[in-house]
Formats: sequence, structure tokens, C-alpha cells
Amino acid sequence: MNPINRLFTDELNVINLGLEGFGDTLRSLGTPALQVDWRPPAGGNSELVALFDRLEAAEAAGKLDRGAANAEAVRRIQAGKPTLIDIGIASEVVPGMRKKLIMHAGPPVTWDNMSGPMRGAVMGGLIYEGLAADAAEAEKLAASGEIEFDPCHHHSSVGPMAGVVTASMPVWIMENAEFGTRAYCTLNEGLGKVLRYGANSPEVIDRLRWMAEELAPVLKEALALHGPLDMKNLIAQVLQMGDEGHNRNRAGTSLFIREMAPYLVMLDRPKEVLARVFRFMHENDHFFLNLTMPAAKCTVDAAAGIEGSSLIYTMARNGTEFGIRLAGLPDRWFTGPASVVEGLYLPGYGPDDAARDIGDSVITETSGIGGFAMAAAPAIVKFVGGSPADALNFTNRMYEITLEDNNTYQIPVMDFRGTPTGIDVVKVVETGILPAINTGIAHKDPGVGMVGAGLVKPPENCFQDAFAAYVERYA
Repeated sequence: MNPINRLFTDELNVINLGLEGFGDTLRSLGTPALQVDWRPPAGGNSELVALFDRLEAAEAAGKLDRGAANAEAVRRIQAGKPTLIDIGIASEVVPGMRKKLIMHAGPPVTWDNMSGPMRGAVMGGLIYEGLAADAAEAEKLAASGEIEFDPCHHHSSVGPMAGVVTASMPVWIMENAEFGTRAYCTLNEGLGKVLRYGANSPEVIDRLRWMAEELAPVLKEALALHGPLDMKNLIAQVLQMGDEGHNRNRAGTSLFIREMAPYLVMLDRPKEVLARVFRFMHENDHFFLNLTMPAAKCTVDAAAGIEGSSLIYTMARNGTEFGIRLAGLPDRWFTGPASVVEGLYLPGYGPDDAARDIGDSVITETSGIGGFAMAAAPAIVKFVGGSPADALNFTNRMYEITLEDNNTYQIPVMDFRGTPTGIDVVKVVETGILPAINTGIAHKDPGVGMVGAGLVKPPENCFQDAFAAYVERYA
């Protein structure tokens, strides 16, 4: 019998690639059909496929051992021991910080190209530093050329949303006890009308000054009594308590208060002062975010500079561009247009009010928590949108673009599987799966503040450009 005729006589068992409709039709007719989620590498893009061919040839010829390089990069991330050691003043502890330098989130950006919330935060920072009397004067000074702007990441730092850090602001000092890398981050102001979302009204400046004059010194004294705080252990705990370390930090903030409380009450401070400190942390569920961020930063920075590694060790956005850096190309930014965030809005606001994606807080996803650990925090969907099933699906997809399961950060609902850790730019481009990110939403205009929170997809081109540069350098 002609083999083709057997299709009409024999019992069929079908493996269906690609479009699910073909398999659905067969199953509806009683024919078993196994669906395989297959897609051509790099979406079939011929230029990218040619780059993959070059990469494969270089590895086959022994010119590149990407596997070994990435193994070392992710080993350093897994072995990292982020530890909170102190609070200091930015000008005294942050490398390269000076009076007329303003650090900001994301890749480099000039005043002319800054988004509304970043401009608003810069103006607020100038008022806070006493370099301008009001918003109008601050805007003029920012545009004058007298003020320097540089990414937080260029100074071993990270900042949520606009990420503005000025010389006299207090900062957490985080140290990776295993590799010695340090990271710095301001203290979290809370949600709503705050500097990091671009607000700069007198109440915002007054809060920042209280944080510098009272909150930070009290916490610094308590931390000195406590001693170094193991952040890796805390983050591992909060993932088992319903947090994901980026947009849900209720458990983390609670654990931090619990950790510090015995030492706070031992301080020789008026009870009214201690009450204000406790109340501020208690009323700010996001207080822990500014601890997870530098913990992630000092962890992944240990992988920077590993020759041949295609691991992404930086992701950041400034409201204008989204940027990444690779461990094997540590000093180069690869950027694309910042995306629109899809999410939930505060009453009175909607998509027309929203700025584009902004902030360094995506360093959490880079280290294996945040959006990559959404399955650990199903309640996050009430803040950013979607469903609990979506949270699980986001995490599952991230395993396809990462190098290993985390050996410490685990997800109870997934039978305590480690979170997907170590984003590989080669896998991102090959699969077309982009990193899952959840984030806050700032108003597009300076001086307004937070308007919502949601989920966002980074621009695909920055990963493709980074991959092309990696192949050019190593293959």
C-alpha cells in the first residue's frame, strides 16, 4: 500500500507543531494529537538566525565557551550574600557623588529627553538640596547645564521610579558579603504623592527632610545595635509569605519592623520620635522595596565583567528608554523606547495620564524575584491587574529564558521550586519571550505623583541589539 494511503486507514497519533487549531480539529474528531509549543528560533528573523549560526560555529570551534562563562556568572549570583550594614549620607558614601550631581534611574538621559516624572523629581531634588527655591527656579537650573545627570547604576546605586538621589539624602548601604560588591539606595517614601513618582510639593520636601533628620538617624542607631542584617534570608522568607519583592512588600516590611523593633526601643530617644518611626514604616507597605533593590544590585553586580557571559546583569528604565547591560559587555547600554504600562489606576486617573515605564526597581527581576516570582504572590494581581493564574503563568514562562532555579528563593505553590534566575539574552532572543515585569505607574506630568500600577513588556529591540553586539564581540 502506498504509504500516503495509510493516513486514511491506520489509527493516527499526531504531534502538532505551531498552530493549535489543527490539533484542536483532530481531537474533536477523536484523533489523539499532542500539541508542541514550537516556534522558529528568533521568530524566523533571517538576520538573527545568521547570528545564531555564527554563535554556534564559534562554540563548536572552541572559540567561545558560553556555557562555562554563564555557569560562573550564575554561580556568583547564587552564592551572593546581600547584607545590610549601615545607613550613610550619599555624598559621603556613594562613589562619585557630589553636590551638583543628580543620579537618576535607568540608562543615561539628558534633561531635554527626560520624562515628566523624572523632571519633576529632579526639580524636587534641587529644592531639597537648597539649590532652588521653588519648582520654576529648579526647572531653570536643571536646564542651565550647571547640573550633572548620571544613572544610579554608574555609582553602584539603584533608585525606584525616577530614582533621583541627591548629595545630602540618606541611603541604605548594602554589601555582598561573599564578593564585596556594594550597592546604595535611598529610603522609601511610600506611595502616592512622593518624589520618586515626580511630585515636588512642600509636603514632599518636608517628608524627605524628616526622613533625613529623624528617620534615618534612628534606624542607623538601631541597625548599629542589631549588627549586619542578612537580606538574603529575609527575602527568602517573604517569598514564602506572599511577597514577590518588587510591588508587594507587605510581608517584607513587617519582617523588617519585627527585626528592628527590639533595638529601636532600646534607643535613648523620646517615645514620640520612636512612635513616628514605627508608624511611618507600618503605614508604608513598600518600605522594604528600597532594601530588596540594593540587595539585588550588589548580588548581580558580582557577575559583571565575566568574559563570554551572555547573562543580563542590569535592566533599568528612565521613562524615556529601557536599557540592559550584559555581564560579558559590562560597560555598554542597549536601549529601546520605554513601554506603556498596562494596569490598574487610582480613582480619577486612566491611561491618558500615565508616563511610560520608569525605574531601577526592575533590578529585582534581574536577580530572580519581582515579576519572576509572581507565582509566590498571587495577591499582587489586585495591585497590578490580571489573575492568580496569570501570576503563575508569568513565573513558568521565565524559566525558559533563565539559566538556573534559585537555590534560596523558593515558591511554595510550585512545590518550593527555586525562582527563575539569571536572564540569558541568547534565550530571550531565541524564544522571543520577554522578561516579565510588574511596576508602578507615574503621572506623565511633573509634580503629580503615582497614578497606578501594572505589568509591562520591555522593548524587544534592546535584547536583539545586545545579542548582536555579543555575537560580534565573541563569535
